[in-house]
Amino acid sequence: MTSTPSITRVAVVQMDCAIGDAIANTDRVLEHLDVAVHRSAQIVIFPEAALTGYCFDTVEEAREPSLAARQQYERIVKATKAAGVVSVVGSLEYEDARLWNSVWIAGPDGPIGSYQKTHLPFIGADKVTSPGNKLRVWNTPFGRLGVIICYDLRFPEPARTLALLGADIVAVPTNWSLGAETAPEFVTRARAYENRVYIAACNRVGLERTFEFFGRSQIVDPNGTVLAQAGGGEEMLIADVSLDFARTKRVVIRPGEFEMDLINDRRIDLYDEITKPRGPGG
Repeated sequence: MTSTPSITRVAVVQMDCAIGDAIANTDRVLEHLDVAVHRSAQIVIFPEAALTGYCFDTVEEAREPSLAARQQYERIVKATKAAGVVSVVGSLEYEDARLWNSVWIAGPDGPIGSYQKTHLPFIGADKVTSPGNKLRVWNTPFGRLGVIICYDLRFPEPARTLALLGADIVAVPTNWSLGAETAPEFVTRARAYENRVYIAACNRVGLERTFEFFGRSQIVDPNGTVLAQAGGGEEMLIADVSLDFARTKRVVIRPGEFEMDLINDRRIDLYDEITKPRGPGG
């Protein structure tokens, strides 16, 4: 068994995709995956709903594209295994007349796991999807990987939970459209800094029905520093991330005089209100 390297190369693939065309979208994912591998990437992240598109209005409308995406995903698993990397790919997922907004993770040995979006805004397919109910971290050959999707990032608790579970890197496949600009402007950096993890946010671009996706994917380090940021077109970001840096939670600015630990300095005895339900506007 080989040890986990201290440096991992992460690729974030900002791309357009075609709504309802799982074959074409998978073809493009495989093309980008090949480029990322040739650039020595070890973890390759694709956008939310990359295999299906996002702007569906009903479960039934999304059914066939979602089933087709599940079949096409076997091609991605095969390519991921052959390349010896980890891939993180978004897709809508249909089963038993229910729809989920999912991310599928594969690695050198095959499928690793999946995550279903836990926080659902009233927009696109999320209007009709079912919420996931679990946050988890996977041990991969290239570090401990957590995944959340788009709107999940707006809440501090999911990213904090993944940090407490030991995540080094939090992948955030997303579909930021016009109106969500504060996410790359502020939220990615705050989540990275407050949890001392890397945030790799992968947005899409293009126009889908009435929604325009603006890109600005990012890779952010545990200090909240943006290591790489995309513009508004198709683009691949590459950054080398230090797992040791993400695992060093105590920040020492001046030894013995200015130190802080954003994990162990928490006052969990004061936070009961966080888990109490509130009514609308409360």
